[in-house]
Formats: sequence, C-alpha cells, structure tokens
Amino acid sequence: MLENWIDPVAIGIVFMGTVAATLLRCGLADMRIALAALRGMFGPAFDVSRAKAELSKQIREIADDGFIRAEPHHFGDVEFDSITDIMIGQRSVESIHGAHRQYKQTRLDTAQRASRTFESAAELAPVLGLAGTLFALGQAPGATSQSGGLVDAIAMAVVTTLYGLVAANFLFAPIAAAIARRSRQEERDRDEVLEWLAEGVRKAGSGLQGAGHSQVAA
Repeated sequence: MLENWIDPVAIGIVFMGTVAATLLRCGLADMRIALAALRGMFGPAFDVSRAKAELSKQIREIADDGFIRAEPHHFGDVEFDSITDIMIGQRSVESIHGAHRQYKQTRLDTAQRASRTFESAAELAPVLGLAGTLFALGQAPGATSQSGGLVDAIAMAVVTTLYGLVAANFLFAPIAAAIARRSRQEERDRDEVLEWLAEGVRKAGSGLQGAGHSQVAA
C-alpha cells in the first residue's frame, strides 16, 4: 500500500523543481542564507543563563578595578565579545546600545531573508505539484494502449498533487515559521541580557565611585 504513494519521478518533479524555481526566484545568496538558517535550527539556541554567567565576570572585574584597569571578557559570542571590547575601550556602558542595534538589525535581516526564501518555496511547491500532474496526464494518451497505463498516469497525477501540498504545508511553510519564531525569541533574549549587563555595569560603576568618595572623606 505504501509503495503506491512513493513515486521517484513525482518526487523529482516536485522537490527538485521547487528547489530550482526557488533558486531562480530568490537567488543563490538567499538560498545559502536559508540553508545556513536551516542548519542553525539544529544547533543550540542563545543561552541566556550562560551569557549572564559569563558577563557577570566582566561586571565583577569592573566593580573591582573600574573601566581603566578592567580587561574585556570574551566567551565566544560574537556580539557580546564585541560589545565588551567597545564598552571597556570607550569606558562607557552607554556605548553598547549602538553596537547592539547594528548586530540586531543584521540578524533580523538574515532571518527575514531565510524565512522569505522558504515561504517562496512553500508558494512554489503546489505549482510544481500541478506541473507534475499535467506531466502525468500528458502521458496518459500514449499509455492507454497498455493495460493499466491510464490508471498509472492518473495515480502519478494524484501523487504529484499530494507531494506539492505536503511539501508546502508540512515542510517549507513550517520551516519558514520556525526560523522567524526562533529569531524573535533570540532577539528578546539578547535584549534582556543587554539590559541586564547595562544595569549591572552601572551599579558596579556607581559602587566603585561611592567607595572612592568614602576613601577621600576618610
């Protein structure tokens, strides 16, 4: 029974055709971005707890030594490694917001391009399913002279239509939505960590200034 729904020709028409049509519509650059985003879905998401644990070391160092003697603490996150470099280099917590906005915009643009590419694939898959249906029906007149030829052609037509609908609604569209959803969550998490870092550094700086004033008064 299952083998009746598996047709290599139909699979090639629908899936390979959809990939080719999406490549022509979106371009090679967006296809690469989409594939990279798809691979990223299987990797670890941004870890708020780990980021805060690592950045707390930076806050403690600023609290102990101040901006002048503190060294940037890196932990492998490109954005926050760059932000700590800027913050320590300019000796100002306010400087991190501009850098964060640039990184955020780049990530959002990348996620939107990836999501848009898979949305295009979801639009094109039913079209290729219809193309496969027409191709199968086009073989029917020549196949009627053979026993069961017409039935086989109609079966292929049905299967290609099904493949197109399944690919669009159960593969490409869900992937596009998942990429967009993960992007939104990551930006919320990064915004939270950034505000936490800024508040922690402000408190560390004010505590250091208060300690200095106390020493002077003594």
